[in-house]
Amino acid sequence: MMDFRWPPPPDGRPDRFRPPVTRGPQTGRPTLPAPPTELVATPHGVELEQLVTGEGTPVTVFAHGLGSGIAETRPLGSAVHGRKVFFQFRGHGQSSAPGGTWTYPDLARDLRAIADLSGATRALGVSMGAGALTRLLADNPGRFERVVFFLPAVLDAPRPAAAHERLTALLEAIEAGDAAAVADVISQEVPAQLRNTPPVWAFLRQRLDQLMRDGLAASLASLPEQAAIEDRAALADVTADCLVIGCRGDDLHPAAVAEQLAAALPRARLHVYDRPGILWTQRADLRTRISAFLNA
Repeated sequence: MMDFRWPPPPDGRPDRFRPPVTRGPQTGRPTLPAPPTELVATPHGVELEQLVTGEGTPVTVFAHGLGSGIAETRPLGSAVHGRKVFFQFRGHGQSSAPGGTWTYPDLARDLRAIADLSGATRALGVSMGAGALTRLLADNPGRFERVVFFLPAVLDAPRPAAAHERLTALLEAIEAGDAAAVADVISQEVPAQLRNTPPVWAFLRQRLDQLMRDGLAASLASLPEQAAIEDRAALADVTADCLVIGCRGDDLHPAAVAEQLAAALPRARLHVYDRPGILWTQRADLRTRISAFLNA
C-alpha cells in the first residue's frame, strides 16, 4: 500500500516532504489540464465525450485505456500534427453507459463512430483502446492509413489475472466512495521510486478527482475476461502502416502481446522498452517516436 494521506496538502506534496527536498523528478506530469469537452451523438445511440484540439490535416483519433480517459491520452499527441480527437469510451467520464455486457466489438464501434464523424485517417490506441483498434482493423482492414498501438494488453486471448484483479479493486473502491483506496490502485501505474514526488501527487489528485466525480461503469468488469479478436489471422489484410510499442516487466501489458500483434500485422514495426512506467521515465523518447511515425 502506498503511504497515502487523502486529501493531500494543497501543493500536492506529502507532509513528510516538508520543507521541500529534491528527491526525484519535479517536472513532467503525464497529464494536461482538462479543457471543456462536448458530448457527441453516435449512429449506434451511445453518447461519447470528446475533445478536439489542433486544426487541419491529418486527423488522428486517440483511444484511451481501461479506467483512464482523455487527460491520460493527451500527452501522447502533444507533438502530433493536424487535428487531434480524444474521446471517452462508454462507461468512462461523461460518456453514456448502455446496459448489458460490453465486448470489444462494442468498443470498436465507439472508436469507429468517432473516427468516422471526425474524418480521422490515423489512430492511436492505448491498452484497452489498442484492443478496440485491433478489433476495428480486423473488421475493417482498410479504415486507417497509420496506427499506433501503445501498450497493447489483449489480442486473441483474455488478459492476465492481474488485470481483472486491478479493475475489480478499482471498481469496488469507487463504488464505496473510498478515495484513499482508489488512489492506492491508480498509484500502481507509477514506478515505485516516483510515487512520493510532487508530480505524482499532482497526477493522482487530478485522476482521483475525475474518477470520484464521474465513476466507472460496472459493465467494464467483464472486459478483462475477453479477447479483442478470435484469431490473429484476421489482421492479415490490414493495409495501415503500424507502430506497436510495448515494454518488458509490465504484468498488465505483457511484451509478448505487443510482439504477437506486430507479427500478425503485415506492415508493422515494433519497439519494446526495457521497463514499465514509460510515461514517467521515457516520456520525451515516447513522444518523439509517436510523432515521427504519425507525422510522416
